[in-house]
Amino acid sequence: MSRDNATAMSEREAAEALETLGLSNYEAQVFVTLQRLGGGTAQGVSRHSEVPRSQVYGAADDLAERGLLEVIESSPKTYRPVELSTARQLLTERLERETTRAFDTLEELRASDRSPTGGDVATLRGRRPIDDRIATLVADADSTVVFVSPTAESLAETIATALRDAASSGVSVTVVTAEPSLRDRFAGTEIDVFVMSEDNPADFAGRALMVDDRTVLLAAETDSSPVEEEALWTGDSSIGRILAAFMRSGMESGRERHRGGPSGHERQ
Repeated sequence: MSRDNATAMSEREAAEALETLGLSNYEAQVFVTLQRLGGGTAQGVSRHSEVPRSQVYGAADDLAERGLLEVIESSPKTYRPVELSTARQLLTERLERETTRAFDTLEELRASDRSPTGGDVATLRGRRPIDDRIATLVADADSTVVFVSPTAESLAETIATALRDAASSGVSVTVVTAEPSLRDRFAGTEIDVFVMSEDNPADFAGRALMVDDRTVLLAAETDSSPVEEEALWTGDSSIGRILAAFMRSGMESGRERHRGGPSGHERQ
């Protein structure tokens, strides 16, 4: 790749990054070009970028209003970018303000009941959103929670906190796992930890949650690269009650098999 092509690609990448920080396409190109030139007129910026001269003026004025350019009142008018450290701070602060404003507004608009209705099934993708959904469902429990956590890593701290809070409020909470260390993690709580022994192993397909025998969430890793987690869940519905019945039956069957072997179930 020639140096000119490499430079063009670097400028394009920088402009694209600036767009994610809130600049328009023309604003980003003008700012990047002025950084490379150190300053220039609208004609000079247009000559060294893909921004038409007629569009440079508006983009430069907008950048100046944001505090990202100095305008030198000469003839012709000349533009000079502020220091990168200043630009970084201004754009970061603006992004934080806009993020706060957007999510404050969304919080006000959000419906209080976000559960699927009837026989609907909702899907989620990504570990963090799934962790958050599990924690929310646990927090909404009235009587029982069963969480299947194949490994210690399957149980994020947000979920662990929600399980402890539910148990302390009188909800019957059971954690099913193949990881004995979870006994220690919930020591001193009212949470039942049911550990599948080597003599009676569990073939976990992924994580699972059952709340009040009617709400069920099932999550499993995908074959994509990089590996992600996908989940489906259903609220107080006929599908949820059917899935809950299967989970309850499987757990009771596991308990029965366990009674014939080494003890793997301890009340914490």
